[in-house]
Amino acid sequence: MKVAVFRKAHFNAAHRLHNPSWDEKTNEKVFGKCNNPNYHGHNYDLIVKVTGEVDPRTGYVMDMKVLKDLIQVHVLDAFDHKNLNLDTEEFKTLNPTAENIAIVIWQRLRAQLDDTLDLTIRLYETERNFVEFPVQ
Repeated sequence: MKVAVFRKAHFNAAHRLHNPSWDEKTNEKVFGKCNNPNYHGHNYDLIVKVTGEVDPRTGYVMDMKVLKDLIQVHVLDAFDHKNLNLDTEEFKTLNPTAENIAIVIWQRLRAQLDDTLDLTIRLYETERNFVEFPVQ
């Protein structure tokens, strides 16, 4: 039987939604205020869901301290209080939408987890707007 464990985290980051192949008018029309050339920020809430079989030796799906540390190193240290467009390698060429941020977080954490575990990322950009990856 599989069980899901969850870890919640929070980070603050600035970004600008912009497609360099479009002119300024098209970017402004598509992205609105999110295309501000001086950037804007969000207080992101992150929920990391790990699903797997309970280890009969430990009673854990995954040690939550290990998960906390992985999130700290691979997400928070990389993105918290950063300008995603300027300060991160992934978003120098990838538009930092909530969708793309969730995918990048998933990729960073997926590489750290045992293959037997399933991973889902839920990222709240605002209290009312959130994305989830992958979709089950």
